[in-house]
Amino acid sequence: MRLFAAVLPPEDIADELAAEVARLRQLPGSDRLRWTGRPGWHYTLAFYGEVADDLVPALSDRLARAARRVAPFSLAVAGGGQFGRGRALWAGARGGVEELRLLADRAEAAARKAGVPMGEHRRYKAHLTLARSRDAVDVQPYVGLLREFTGRSWNVTDVALVRSDLPRSGVPGEQPRYVVVDRWALAGAG
Repeated sequence: MRLFAAVLPPEDIADELAAEVARLRQLPGSDRLRWTGRPGWHYTLAFYGEVADDLVPALSDRLARAARRVAPFSLAVAGGGQFGRGRALWAGARGGVEELRLLADRAEAAARKAGVPMGEHRRYKAHLTLARSRDAVDVQPYVGLLREFTGRSWNVTDVALVRSDLPRSGVPGEQPRYVVVDRWALAGAG
């Protein structure tokens, strides 16, 4: 299974973000970007890639423990930026960014302890991907609008293990399908 750990924004927060994305999609040239759909809006904590079925129980156990070691915290979708000269446009976060980073570190450590091969450790950057492009695109107008955006805060109360099913149809624009495999409450949240 192709898996990752994530924090998923609640529906009302996704509604707010959808309104902002609709505004961004009105900008000239927005058709040069492949916009992610609402099911793809998440803050990835750790990307595990293809995980052998026999490692999933240990990974799940370790993620449950990691979740129990972090208290709930407040987070808001806010700001934004780009990776790779416009190859990815993202929304950022405000509020409990340090707690999100701690959760990301623990989600990565959980995988390593469970025997999931992890690549080189990278410093965590809280981001929620909104659009991608195969070619470099000038996304500065989008980044400028995102810098002004701050959504309402919500309480992060759990961590999700998500399976990513990549498109297989070959239809242009088809999005990956995301399925929540399991969720674990943060310390004292449930």
